[in-house]
Parts: sequence; structure tokens; C-alpha cells
Amino acid sequence: MARTREQLAERAAKELQDGFYVNLGIGIPTLVANYIPEGMEVTLQSENGMLGMGPFPYEGEEDPDLINAGKQTITEIPESSYFSSADSFAMIRGGHINLSILGAMEVAQNGDIANWMIPGKLVKGMGGAMDLVAGVKRVVVVMDHANKHGQSKVLKSCTLPLTGTGVVSRIITDLAVFDVKPDGSGLELIELAEGVTLDEVATKTEATYTVAAGLG
Repeated sequence: MARTREQLAERAAKELQDGFYVNLGIGIPTLVANYIPEGMEVTLQSENGMLGMGPFPYEGEEDPDLINAGKQTITEIPESSYFSSADSFAMIRGGHINLSILGAMEVAQNGDIANWMIPGKLVKGMGGAMDLVAGVKRVVVVMDHANKHGQSKVLKSCTLPLTGTGVVSRIITDLAVFDVKPDGSGLELIELAEGVTLDEVATKTEATYTVAAGLG
């Protein structure tokens, strides 16, 4: 059975480590804030100039003045701090963020990512995505395995305009988890979602991949 959005966020939260500084992208990645393991100290950073965010607010408890870079309402914690977006991007470009968890429209088997525009559709710009994939130490993508037309989003090569080339380390989808091999030889399937078969992943994946020993 494919993972739900909440299950995807919960799985992505397993990528966190104690002491990490983490940037969460728009969409499913923002839900990861609700699944940080108890007792683990993780500091969330946002491009619009905030360091230290709490979980998403409950309905009715939102503060319209407190938003992340995706204009979603968030909560603050006692150690939250605020500063200019220039300082925020200096953190990102300077390599001070340990992990970024991002959504994507397409990811290629060599780690290329397309997550900022579809030609012909109005967009206001790339935002911080290009800086995040270039400046953050590890990039993990969380997304649906296929688009709304049933076409694979895990590809041999991306068809949409790229955000970055060879930058993704791990892909977490509603069906499986892949690692991007550092030698550029493709992907390694390392995990299946509960109830998902190897055949189902093979049918819905365009990219070339190997299967980890003992899987399936």
C-alpha cells in the first residue's frame, strides 16, 4: 500500500539526526516538523529568516504574521530567532545546513532534480531551491512516485527545467526509497513501503536501478 502524505513525512523524519540544522521545502516536507523524534534536537531553518521552528499550528491557533518561506503558518519555540533573508541565504550558501528535505516534480537517476517550474505555467521564480540544492550538505527528496497521469517521476533524465544537477542523495516516494549511487551509475532500491512489491516499483519506475541485497 502506498504511503500517505503523513506516512511520507514520518519516513522522511528518519533522515534527521541529533544536532542537525535542517531546511524543509514546500509541501510534504513541511510535515516532517511534526515527526521529529522525541528527545532529538533538530533546528529548522527557513530562507525568509527564521532559525528554530516548532510543529505546524493546530487549526485556530495560526499566527498570520508567523510564516515560513512557503508562506505557510508555523509556530515558534523559545529558542527561535529572526534575521534578514540575506543572513539566511548566507547560512545555506556557506554550507551550514546539514540536510534539506525537498519536494520535486522529477528526479533523475544521477541525482538531477526539477522542482521549480513547468513550462507554460506562471511561476514567480525559483525562490531558494537552487541555493538549497547547491549549498546544503545532503539533499533528500520526498514525493509521489508517479504524477497525476500515472507517469513515473523517477526518471532516467529529467524533462523539466532543472533546479540542480547531481545533487540528490536519497529519494523517498510513496512506494519506495532509493539511494543515488555516488558513481553516477543509477539508483539503488533500498526500501519498499509496506505492502508494495518489487514488481509494482518496476512497473512504475522509468529510471535504472539495482535492488539492495535481501530486499523483497
